[in-house]
Amino acid sequence: MDMPDTPTAPRAPAQDPAVGRARRRGLAEEAADSIRAAILAGRFPPGAPLREVELAASLDISRGSVREGLSVLAREGLIRSEWHRGTKVIDVTPREAEEVYAVRAALERLAARLAAERATEEETAELDRIVDTMAAELGRGADGPRLLALDIDFHDRVYRLAGNRRLYDGWAAVRSQVHLFQLTRVRLGYDGYRAVVVDEHRQLVRLIRDRDVMALQQAAEEHVLSACRVLCGQLGGGAVA
Repeated sequence: MDMPDTPTAPRAPAQDPAVGRARRRGLAEEAADSIRAAILAGRFPPGAPLREVELAASLDISRGSVREGLSVLAREGLIRSEWHRGTKVIDVTPREAEEVYAVRAALERLAARLAAERATEEETAELDRIVDTMAAELGRGADGPRLLALDIDFHDRVYRLAGNRRLYDGWAAVRSQVHLFQLTRVRLGYDGYRAVVVDEHRQLVRLIRDRDVMALQQAAEEHVLSACRVLCGQLGGGAVA
């Protein structure tokens, strides 16, 4: 004999965990983007504290989302958190500069070589266009942060042309630190930066187009290390040779 169906309470619709995770991840990325932009705009200078409660109120999101966003920036090396001492923007010191620029110099050598080996004429022409924009903006009296944004975009494009995902990930891991350190260099000596920014990038494009790998690797490395020497001199410390 068939038993009658036992009535059961309707099940609540199952929550799709992917939707929830995506939303939280999106808010964390928004928080990271907003805080990063504020740091690079100088609203949170090197060494400045970052307080979750204040950031959450300013961004109108939860402290949890702010905390996740800060974790993103910590992985980028742009901020540091210490037990009982809170979270703050990294300091810009000669020692920090030497570490960051030494890593960047090694990455730039490889990125430039791979870009020279793989870039098409059209892709190299795109690098030329970025440098042309630098020169045009300079002629119109662009400020340091605007030129630096083009500078970072140029190098980002070189890493993409290199076609090595892990190499690009390495660059992405230090890009925010490089941006902050370069902003400090520009703010402490804009005239010096303005005098070399177009010519140095123009040289890199020429060597990539010529596929002159040996000269290119040396130029790419020196491009980074010379920036380190300038910044460390501005900060009153030594620098890598």
